[in-house]
Amino acid sequence: MTASSIIRIRVVISGLVQGVFFRHYTRKNAVKYGLTGWVKNRSDGRVEALLEGTESQVTMMLEWCRIGPPSARVTDMAVFREKATGEFPDFQIRYD
Repeated sequence: MTASSIIRIRVVISGLVQGVFFRHYTRKNAVKYGLTGWVKNRSDGRVEALLEGTESQVTMMLEWCRIGPPSARVTDMAVFREKATGEFPDFQIRYD
């Protein structure tokens, strides 16, 4: 991947998304799709993820996020495009 082909998306997912292994499955799928970045629980009950990869990789991941893992119930998803930095070597679960 060239730096110019990488996009960066911040996504904030609402619904029943904490306590259902959402972060674990997000990381598993992000690795499967070849993405870098992170996912974390927010104090407001939502889950936030920062995704970097090609347009098609990110699109596949966003499609998965709209549904989430089996026990999750996604009710809304806010998507924000940001400037890609390529700063992440892999995809991590954050606990901050």
